[in-house]
Amino acid sequence: MDNIFALGPKPNCVRAADGSIRTVPEGWVLVPPGDPAVTRRVKAAGEHWIVQEKRGRKTFSRGIWTEATTVERIRADLEAERSTESFAKKKVADAQRREKAQDAYVDDFHGAVIAFLGFHTSHAEIATQLAEAVTAHATPVGSGTVARTKRIPVEERAEAAVIAWMRHQTTGYDGMEIPRVKGERREVRRMLARRSHELLSQYRKGDPIRSDCPLKQALK
Repeated sequence: MDNIFALGPKPNCVRAADGSIRTVPEGWVLVPPGDPAVTRRVKAAGEHWIVQEKRGRKTFSRGIWTEATTVERIRADLEAERSTESFAKKKVADAQRREKAQDAYVDDFHGAVIAFLGFHTSHAEIATQLAEAVTAHATPVGSGTVARTKRIPVEERAEAAVIAWMRHQTTGYDGMEIPRVKGERREVRRMLARRSHELLSQYRKGDPIRSDCPLKQALK
């Protein structure tokens, strides 16, 4: 889109899609991200420039440039609306609704983890401990983990979250010195994932597990 730009070489400049540098118009201010209500109203109010920064596969908002007078008016309107009793009640109701939705999702995710693990009954206690550990790590709002994405079914999120947790807790991945070669880190993660799946299969079959098993050690 014509109004989406990248960071420019200077604070008052942006970079267009064609690589050209544009200077921010006089009287404009940068509205930082963080307040969705302000952002929505700024976009609907008129001309604006959206600033984004791409890092790897992710795109991050760096704010919106628009007229200072527009921002002042929007913030004044919002402040007046947010000072009312009805807004306060709505905010409490929204928070309660989000909390209920989060609790329901945590339960669903925990169940999906248990189903993915599918441990033999002789290892039921380990399954419960692992599911609780993975769920506690992966489900908090804002955690940025695979459990928070909606792009894949919850069953796939549960599997990915278990393997990610095991990669960090039961292998030496975090201390590995991986060469900066394209695809090398991905291949290491695949190799460690295979090891994790092999370890999980022992629990699924009900095999006797040694006391020095890395999963048992991690859950201590």
